Amino acid sequence: MDTRNTLHARQRARGAVRPVTLVAIAVIVLLAIASWFLIIQPHQEIVLTDAGGHPSTPVMPGTVAATPPPANVEAMGTDQLLSEARKAMNEQRYLAPAGNNAYEFYLKALEREPGNAVATDALRETFPFAASAAEQAINARNFNEAQREIDLLAKADPANFTLTILRSKLDAQRKLLDKEQQQALDQERQQQLAAQRAAEEKAAAEKAATEAQAAAAAPKKPDDAATRATAATQPSAQPSAPAAAKAEPATTPAVLVRSVNPRYPTQAQRARTEGYVVVSFTVTAEGRTSNIKVVDAQPRRVFDRAATDAVERWEFKPATRDGQPVDSVVTNRINFRL
Repeated sequence: MDTRNTLHARQRARGAVRPVTLVAIAVIVLLAIASWFLIIQPHQEIVLTDAGGHPSTPVMPGTVAATPPPANVEAMGTDQLLSEARKAMNEQRYLAPAGNNAYEFYLKALEREPGNAVATDALRETFPFAASAAEQAINARNFNEAQREIDLLAKADPANFTLTILRSKLDAQRKLLDKEQQQALDQERQQQLAAQRAAEEKAAAEKAATEAQAAAAAPKKPDDAATRATAATQPSAQPSAPAAAKAEPATTPAVLVRSVNPRYPTQAQRARTEGYVVVSFTVTAEGRTSNIKVVDAQPRRVFDRAATDAVERWEFKPATRDGQPVDSVVTNRINFRL
């Protein structure tokens, strides 16, 4: 067998394969380009037109302008609500501000036309971005706004597990804030007690020094025998008139000069609970409060902690007796109303 003929045949066969491969690749590329321009791109344009743009489309800084809320949302038709919702989506106003955001417009459109496909799809697609906005409100410790946004998300998709995560984060941040505030109050109370003890010690030292100086300056009583003998020979003096009754000291009551409103307990606010707390406390000579006690409360143990925490931060002009500041007992009623 001629080896040269075999080699030549193989080379011709390999050369014939290359053009076929190149043609196949070219056809695939052309089909992909045609599919993009004829099918995918028109479909995306239709979706963007209906939903007001994909939520992941970035908005350049400076393009989001503050828009006043509509004059009368209740008077809007479905088409107008969808138009306002698309505008809010383009400006990334998913959940805020209240009364002028995409979710409220879409939910109102569904209220008018249950099963509206545009509103349903838009709420589903933008849920992750809206949830991220609610999480930012939680991290900023804007708890009331975060609660409102979570409630709005729940109307759109009540079974979404993300809501459980957001509620847990909100509760954890609230507890953390309460703990930080309590630590700050405890620290402030310790500082006040230390200052009060230092003032008392200073006053006691000054009083002791004054008494010592008075004792050193007082004349000594005569104690010799001649003086005693002279005193024995002199007639006794007539009994003196009774001393005038000591005048009653002039007193003034303590006057509140700085008050701190109590923080409404979260659980009571959620339950729409109202009530009052009557507290009794001592106003020290330094104008601080101490020995705070709850005398009466309705309902019991709901607002006690909030009331006592607020009273601990009150400041008074202390009561006086003969012009000198003294401790006094004060009773006050604190009302909790929504």
